Amino acid sequence: MARMSASERRAALARAALVVVDRDGVHAATTRAIVAEAQMPLGSFHYAVPSRDELLRDVVELVVEGEGDAALAGLLVDAAGPRDAIRRALAAYLDHVRQAPGREQAMFELTQYALRSPELSDLPAEQYARYHALAAQVLSAAEAHLGIRWTIPVAELARLVVTVTDGVTLAWLADRDDAAAERTIDLAADALTAFAASGTPTA
Repeated sequence: MARMSASERRAALARAALVVVDRDGVHAATTRAIVAEAQMPLGSFHYAVPSRDELLRDVVELVVEGEGDAALAGLLVDAAGPRDAIRRALAAYLDHVRQAPGREQAMFELTQYALRSPELSDLPAEQYARYHALAAQVLSAAEAHLGIRWTIPVAELARLVVTVTDGVTLAWLADRDDAAAERTIDLAADALTAFAASGTPTA
């Protein structure tokens, strides 16, 4: 393997850890499994990362980044209006979930694991702060792209979006009912559109 800096090695280990948790779950993401997936010697792990638990924070960041890219791509597709654009963004998120269900299941596992682990007691709040920030980013992009303003604070609406997407994700993971998930997306788009008004957002 070519010589890598500590930051490059850490990024590669995070990607490998994501592969492991996607395929086998959080419980299987041991240090040995991660370095094996990354094709690195075991000794290189602690050169780049203080601990496996610390690396799991990087995994959360990777997942959130992927979810954000999917939602923004759906939002920015030409749409018939705000409701259509909002639905496209939510549908793009759902498609992202369906493409790699193990990854999303692992995020729920990680939240529960962290809630019971003193070393990671702050991770659930950090994880959801990232989700809320991502939702706020997408909502702000919607204002700029669609020429609308949200009638309630974006931070409050972002929490609603995360609550909805969490519910859709967990329900789909449980029953794999695509039609039911699509109907829920329709209802969520209707609900969110009710908070959209014409005009420039206030600062």
